[in-house]
Amino acid sequence: MYGTTMLLKEEAVATLKQFDIGEKFSYLPVLPKASVLIPLFVRGGQLHTLLTLRSQELRTGAGEVCFPGGKRDPSDQDDVHTALREAHEEIGLPPDQVEVVCTLFPVFSKKGLLVSPVVGFIEETFIPALNPSEVSAVFAVPLDFFTREKDHYATHGVAGVTGPLHSFYFRDPASGNQYHIWGLTAMLATLVGALALKKKPEFNVGFDILDPFTFFKKILHKRLSKL
Repeated sequence: MYGTTMLLKEEAVATLKQFDIGEKFSYLPVLPKASVLIPLFVRGGQLHTLLTLRSQELRTGAGEVCFPGGKRDPSDQDDVHTALREAHEEIGLPPDQVEVVCTLFPVFSKKGLLVSPVVGFIEETFIPALNPSEVSAVFAVPLDFFTREKDHYATHGVAGVTGPLHSFYFRDPASGNQYHIWGLTAMLATLVGALALKKKPEFNVGFDILDPFTFFKKILHKRLSKL
């Protein structure tokens, strides 16, 4: 099992590193920024990710499913630092226990923040320590779930959204709770699932899985032209 776990992880790391943006977007103007951490790990011979349910106490996005993350602080060194700091604050994940793999292309959130998705591997044995003022639950989802049609729904023609608005309903076998995963979080989960697993989703994702960079760059520039 250990050999299979290492092989799955090594293959995913090698694939995802090809999509690291490096300095490709260093020319962007100074904008309000945020980062999310997309934590990956291998369990039962499958790649999984961790998602959080935002606390009902929050002023924005209360009760929504998200990856750990938040706004950039002036003291943050870069996008990776923001993602790791927020994950530490929200779910108690020590930064030194994250093997950062890549930073994917930035995307705009519905609040107008430029969000950088940071992908990293964590240990399967990690036990979250929730900050109740920010997070009310943490749950694991197999990445393959985000490539299947079975629990996927799409809404078209949503204002401010290019392509379909993706939505999933996931029942957590550990707790029995059902979670609604939608919007930017669903899109990022689908993207990382397709890239890491080298698997084309069973539904129309709205962009070319073989060359997602071109699509997201076009969307980014379209939004920037309206600022």
